[in-house]
Amino acid sequence: MFGALELGLIYAVMALGVYLTFKVLNFPDLTVDGSFTTGGATAASLIIAGVNPFLATAAAIGAGLIAGYITGLLHTKGGIDGLLAGILTMIGLWSINLRIMGKANLPLLREETVFTPLRENLLLGSWISIGILLAFTLVLKFAIDWFLTTDLGLSIQATGNNQQMIRSLGVNTDNTTMLTLALSNGFVALCGALVAQYQGFSDISMGIGLILVGLASVILGQAVFGSRNIIMASLGALLGSVIYRFIIFLALRAGLDTNDMKLTTALLVVVALLLPRWGFLRRIPSLRTRGNRAPGKAPDGTVDIPDQMGSIPAGTRAGAAAGTATGVSVGTDAGTAVSTKNSTGTTEG
Repeated sequence: MFGALELGLIYAVMALGVYLTFKVLNFPDLTVDGSFTTGGATAASLIIAGVNPFLATAAAIGAGLIAGYITGLLHTKGGIDGLLAGILTMIGLWSINLRIMGKANLPLLREETVFTPLRENLLLGSWISIGILLAFTLVLKFAIDWFLTTDLGLSIQATGNNQQMIRSLGVNTDNTTMLTLALSNGFVALCGALVAQYQGFSDISMGIGLILVGLASVILGQAVFGSRNIIMASLGALLGSVIYRFIIFLALRAGLDTNDMKLTTALLVVVALLLPRWGFLRRIPSLRTRGNRAPGKAPDGTVDIPDQMGSIPAGTRAGAAAGTATGVSVGTDAGTAVSTKNSTGTTEG
């Protein structure tokens, strides 16, 4: 169970990166499958070469930034569809990752990593290591929350919501798109570097299907915690990763075959997408309902329209509502108008 929680917190870094592109920028980025392996390959190769593991992890982040920026260039400057741009970068990274590692697998069991102090002091797999990883992911989460409230972060959010509108206000949406993709894949590469050092090896296939894991984490978290603001949305992505790993842990403990994990992940995403539409989560008191605004109160002097007006034909409903809302004055003016018309008709006759 402790291992599942640790992995969930490590993969939460990747979930935060997927959140930036999938939810904030509204961009289906498939570079994740390649940049995750790039992060692990870069960190593992440098650690084996004798580089400090923290510097190797920083280099892995830089490699992820470059990978995401390339996807952004293909999409914005090359005019390639976003989905296809991510696929092209992902395929290209497969060969690049093999070049970085030199072979398909690099073991790190005898190398010093960022987890070596915890492992040597028998703290890995304890509440202390979980607390350290939780603090680390919370720092990244709050950094993202702060960044998205800056002018540049608001421009990125506007780019994801309405690109044409924010472009008309003078914002260069190409730059915001490339920056967000670079930051997202930087987070993903950081996660890949941490996972490689945690599990003790880097493998060329470690990133296959990872975008599905990221989407499962983001969607699961937001299905439970909601996404009414940035703070809750990023928290949902973080805790969604932990929930996903805990569900996988329970599935394995129940005897599920490890070959069925991808199918289990796909089913989790489907369930997380369908539950809010079925209204199941709306009937459960949870964090989704906290902080919502109370129903607005009608101003003083306003008369509510009775529910029985639903049976009134559509043609007369608007008039009845208007008459009810304005009260006696409308009725008096209408009566005056009718009497004026009748008197005019009598005079003409």
